[in-house]
Amino acid sequence: MSNSAYIIDITAENFADVVERSTQVPVLVDFWATWCEPCKVLLPLMEKLAAEYQGKFLLAKVNIDEQQALATQFGVRSVPTVKMIRDGRVVDEFTGALPESQIRSFIDSHLEQPADRFLAAAEEAWGTGDAAQAEALLRQVMNEIPEDHRAQLMLAELHAVTGRTDEAAQLLATLPADLALSSQAEALRARLTFASAAADAPEIESLQQTLAAAPGDSKARHQLAARLVLAGDVEGALEQLLELLRRDRAYGDDAGRKGMLQIFDLLGGQGELVHRYRRLMFTAMH
Repeated sequence: MSNSAYIIDITAENFADVVERSTQVPVLVDFWATWCEPCKVLLPLMEKLAAEYQGKFLLAKVNIDEQQALATQFGVRSVPTVKMIRDGRVVDEFTGALPESQIRSFIDSHLEQPADRFLAAAEEAWGTGDAAQAEALLRQVMNEIPEDHRAQLMLAELHAVTGRTDEAAQLLATLPADLALSSQAEALRARLTFASAAADAPEIESLQQTLAAAPGDSKARHQLAARLVLAGDVEGALEQLLELLRRDRAYGDDAGRKGMLQIFDLLGGQGELVHRYRRLMFTAMH
């Protein structure tokens, strides 16, 4: 047994208690064996980090030869295997003896950051319709914890939703590379593109009437798609962009296809709607 308050040997008897601890602090479970050579490298490193982090996470060690039922329960097929438990469930894992820098990054990604509570409060304020309070909290993070750029991305989203598109675009343009290339940032860029296309455009009903009288009006169709996206009708927008692609691919430098790809970004690139319209897009292109 370890004499450290931050390291514990897991057995069938104390397993439930360790899982309960994961509701208070992240628990890093290291599955190891005495005959495993990589384990002899990884385990001392993990113990060193547990001592260094001073209780920010709990290191729980499982000898798979002595605790075969636990190893089976967690689906461990090779050692070393390390699993991160938060709030009673496995949220991440890795296998093999990683370098110390990668293990630190793995641990840090699951620890509460200084800005987390402010961001959660901003999200709650935003969700209740208090955009001013949300903005104030996000700007506080940007001023006091400038290295945490998540607040900048959230504020860009808030500005986009509230119609302050120029400010949203400026915030997006100055994000660091890791966040600038994230799916969240890509989706926001897509939204801003549609907001630009819808600027000064007629309302949805007017655009629908225009297309009923003149189905070949590519500008009206593109504007209608943009309006539909901003109104939350992404399937209706995809249908309009698909029709634009079929009728007039040259319009707006292939605006129909590009618009569909942007909506796929908005939807996270997944889901039945994305898969269905991606197939229809490829069919229309050939």
